[in-house]
Amino acid sequence: MPPYPSKRFTHQSTIIMIHKIDESTQFIRQRLAGRPIPEIAIILGSGLGLMADRIQDQLVIPYSEIPNFKRSTAIGHKGNLIIGTLGGKHVMAMQGRFHYYEGYTMQEVTFPVRVMARLGIKTLFVSNAAGAVNPTYRVGDMMIITDHINLLPNPLIGPNMDEFGTRFPDMTTVYSRRIRQIAIEQASQMGETLQQGIYVGGTGPTYETPAEYKFYAAIGGDAAGMSTVPEVIVARHSGLEIFGMSIITNQSNDLSDTCLNNGDDVVREANKAAVKMTTLFENIVAAL
Repeated sequence: MPPYPSKRFTHQSTIIMIHKIDESTQFIRQRLAGRPIPEIAIILGSGLGLMADRIQDQLVIPYSEIPNFKRSTAIGHKGNLIIGTLGGKHVMAMQGRFHYYEGYTMQEVTFPVRVMARLGIKTLFVSNAAGAVNPTYRVGDMMIITDHINLLPNPLIGPNMDEFGTRFPDMTTVYSRRIRQIAIEQASQMGETLQQGIYVGGTGPTYETPAEYKFYAAIGGDAAGMSTVPEVIVARHSGLEIFGMSIITNQSNDLSDTCLNNGDDVVREANKAAVKMTTLFENIVAAL
């Protein structure tokens, strides 16, 4: 049986991670060149990067230029950090995220959230394309995430970074009730009805089998995807206020022998819904 890591090793690994976070943070601060530090960040999921077009007075920083950022390889993820204004507020948007299924560690997947917190971000919006578990959902629906079920490795496993949060963060009210209420009010003014449900986060990259969808429904899930939960956990650990939304881009159907899901279809359906979600997000940001 291998020995447990020494305290010295644990301490050194944490120091190295903090150094990387600070290096990335400093780079972004320098690129801001006098611009206000955003207090709101938005992570845009598959096919939802079009929202970035609504950000005004843009500063675009490709991930490839930011020290310690990884490359986004998923379909529909352009890989840019966009800083500007949306709804009259200073915002930062990730045009594409990193996924566990791309081969990245959980620390790498959630690294940008740590950088955002270090920069001074106070509120995090997360979005994703998701498959409908709830049989009443339809493709194109927008679902406010009220809670989640995590089937991915927890990104907080390992040495705790006390600079960000406690060893055992509470997960009782992860998704801001305040912002959820604002979202419902703003959607009503737009004439839109929002679903509200529980998001199940799995590893991917395979789409779920019909049996898995039934399992997710049995444990309380309403929609399923391959992202979001790790970033939310780290954001919670870092003390950020969180709002999450899924675009329903595909549905489970165990009565067909044909292929029902593929990445191009998901992006296409997400693009269709991106316009109304973009307007909704802009209105929510303006109302904060």
